[in-house]
Amino acid sequence: MAEGHRLDELFRPRSVIVVGASDRLGTVGASVFRNILASNFRGVAYPVNPSWRSVSGVRCYPRIADVPEPADLGVVIVPAPSVPPVIDELAERGVRGVVVISSGFREVGGDGAARESDLLARARRHGMSLVGPNCFGLFTTDPEVRLNATFSASLPPAGNVAFVSQSGALGAGILAYAATQRIGFSRFVSVGNRAGIDECDLLEALADDERTGVILLYLEGLADGRRFLEAARRVTSEKPVLVLKSGRTAAGEQAARSHTGSLARSGRDRLYDALFEQAGVLRLDTLGDLFRSAKAFASGIRMEGSRVAVLTNSGGPGIVAADAAVRSGLELPSPSPAARERLAALLPSIAALGNPVDTTADIGERPYRDALEVLLAEDSVDGALVIATPTGTITAATVVDAVLDAHRRSPKALVACLFGVADLSRDMERLDEGGVPAFTFPEEAVAALGILARYRAWRVRPRTEVRTFPVDRAAADATIEAARRSGATVLPEYAARSLLAAYGVRFPTAARATTVEEAVRASGRIGYPVVLKVVSPDLSHKTDVGGVAVGIPSPEALRSAYVRMDAAVRSAAPAARLEGYEVQQQVVGGKELLVGIQRDPDFGPIVVVGMGGIYVELLRDVTFRLAPLVTRSAERMIASIAAYPLLTGVRGERASDLAALEEVIERISQLAVERPEIAELDVNPLLVLEAGQGAVAVDARIVLSPPG
Repeated sequence: MAEGHRLDELFRPRSVIVVGASDRLGTVGASVFRNILASNFRGVAYPVNPSWRSVSGVRCYPRIADVPEPADLGVVIVPAPSVPPVIDELAERGVRGVVVISSGFREVGGDGAARESDLLARARRHGMSLVGPNCFGLFTTDPEVRLNATFSASLPPAGNVAFVSQSGALGAGILAYAATQRIGFSRFVSVGNRAGIDECDLLEALADDERTGVILLYLEGLADGRRFLEAARRVTSEKPVLVLKSGRTAAGEQAARSHTGSLARSGRDRLYDALFEQAGVLRLDTLGDLFRSAKAFASGIRMEGSRVAVLTNSGGPGIVAADAAVRSGLELPSPSPAARERLAALLPSIAALGNPVDTTADIGERPYRDALEVLLAEDSVDGALVIATPTGTITAATVVDAVLDAHRRSPKALVACLFGVADLSRDMERLDEGGVPAFTFPEEAVAALGILARYRAWRVRPRTEVRTFPVDRAAADATIEAARRSGATVLPEYAARSLLAAYGVRFPTAARATTVEEAVRASGRIGYPVVLKVVSPDLSHKTDVGGVAVGIPSPEALRSAYVRMDAAVRSAAPAARLEGYEVQQQVVGGKELLVGIQRDPDFGPIVVVGMGGIYVELLRDVTFRLAPLVTRSAERMIASIAAYPLLTGVRGERASDLAALEEVIERISQLAVERPEIAELDVNPLLVLEAGQGAVAVDARIVLSPPG
């Protein structure tokens, strides 16, 4: 980790030592040193290699100690066994940052892992910022630096996009693609094995980088998930962070003992989706999506809402754009009556005046310009998409002139889509250079507007705070201490209920019984109907063994249920320890939800919310957030599950008590933070009653972490 996360030694070096530089064409050592020279590096570059007197016409030094002055940055391209001692030699020449391109470390296993540990220990001892090993290098287009310390000669132009990649193999292709798409870069870093500098360090450094306006990340995993998301939440308030996270499919994950743990592990990719959303990180599905979105942000255009007007001279592409807008969460407002009147006067009689506005192919230059001006002037429009197929009456150059003129006149977001049988690359280049992102297909242009609208919604979201609720800490401490003394890892339900009740979670009235008569007497006090449950630390899912009976209306029915349940449980789980049975007040009505905790090894305490009951693992209608939660996050969790409309009231039903549900979620979030002993927790089902009647936890399960 670099102190202060400024990383000046990496991004603003005045001198570079390249250890392993070569004059043999085709080698990495030759490519890296030539690229440093070709990038017009503003500092001094020193090649070091005992095999050469000069490299690319520059005097080569046989040893690092022979370099005539201290240096800021070292680039290492030597066999892996030689790398650790090279770190010591670079430190003696004052180097504070080092990029290890060499491979043969942890990625190859065996001795490689030990070699990487040695490398990292030496870098830390010298206070060095270490990138790599096994990386593609880095570059910066800062005009005061101009350093290309990669082995790719294809570089995009200077711009405001920074890119951090965990894959060196993607490096050259990514840079070449960005160049063809005219996307300007400020920084590029390939982190390789992430022995030292990782994506968290770079995210924090780029947050303060005045040359960077957009941050792109290609991730295969996270070195420190919680730190990354906490950093991202700060950064995304100022700059968009776009992520391509690979590994959307998962296999072979070990099932956890609770519903919550099983859902979090088997839904790993959905977990990333939810946590990225919580931090304001914009996740994309493909490299193409990533860079098209970057192009939109890099242009400087911004959406102030989600309402889009589409202007097209061909009906088919307009329909495609309309469908794409719906998928992207954008609105297509109809033009106002005044706007329709003006459009009708401008356009042919067969033109479509809705949204999209289809001018038809028979449109001249002046009416085309005026129609676009009319749409951008609408108060109900936040941005516009122009789709043009050049025809005999309107050329690509005419469209470009009209669009650029409209862009200069209006502050609203404007993107364009040009396509046809001719080569339109120069016309699209003119649009990009003029600040209007140009795309080949309507769906791409709509997606660009959609991602701008998503980011705007994040930045203007209502800000709320973490609520802290009063807690009966003595009761909570006593419950956990009793479990520790008994050696229990899974709390009996009555103990789980006691701990949750200490945090203000409401439960029905209940009593334990070890005989059928005790159960009957308890039911008389509670009042019928009642629920009967088996009590055992060995039975995670009571319904699977016949250990739950609901809606018991009378003492006679209770006696029968007790006898049947006892026989069924002993038959289905003969080894289970039975501690008796519990009689519980029957709660009538309500929607069944699950609220839980999973203590993730990468992210720490995670709150899980979804539809509950016995089908929770089948339906998997759940979402996740890091604890602690602000009130807004609790609201978003509820709204993001597929069954949310059921909670708002359908077919004449009254809405559920969403305020009570939010409070339960926040209370369990507080418990997750304050009680690190809890590894997993399920409240399932949590019955959310009608508005104003609250929420009642019917069943609960808590798994403790091992002591220490």
